Amino acid sequence: MQPGDDLVLIPDPPGSDVDQVWVHLAKGDPVGHLPNEIGCWLAPWMRRGGRVRATTVKIGDASVPSWKRLLIEVSCLAPVRS
Repeated sequence: MQPGDDLVLIPDPPGSDVDQVWVHLAKGDPVGHLPNEIGCWLAPWMRRGGRVRATTVKIGDASVPSWKRLLIEVSCLAPVRS
């Protein structure tokens, strides 16, 4: 993984106890999930048709706690209208 790499965000299905948005590499490997403060509103929005673009900004080394090691940029895009 390198800065500038595209990522895929996948919300938990409806009815989950806690709404999470999972982060995956473009080839499908899971990386982790967004913080709960973001996932709690982003997952329902995505399930209603909201689209996102996610890109890797910075990757810390082993001296950085794992939960702070990956910095990504998430852009919320207009939902697709049918």
